[in-house]
Amino acid sequence: MGIKQAPTENGKKAARGLRKAAAAEERKVEAEKGSGLAKGADRVEERSRSSDGKSSGDKQRR
Repeated sequence: MGIKQAPTENGKKAARGLRKAAAAEERKVEAEKGSGLAKGADRVEERSRSSDGKSSGDKQRR
C-alpha cells in the first residue's frame, strides 16, 4: 500500500518507513555491486535471465 492510499496516520508512517528502508537497502546493494540496479522492464529482463538464462520474451513464445 502506498503512502497516499493508507487510511490512517499510522499506516502512512509505516508506508514512509518501508519506503525509506527499501531505498536505503537499494543504495547499499548498488554500492556493493558497483553499479545501479536495473529499473522497470530492464529489471524484469535481468531477473528473468538470472533465473534460468532465458529472456522473458523467449519464455512467453513457448
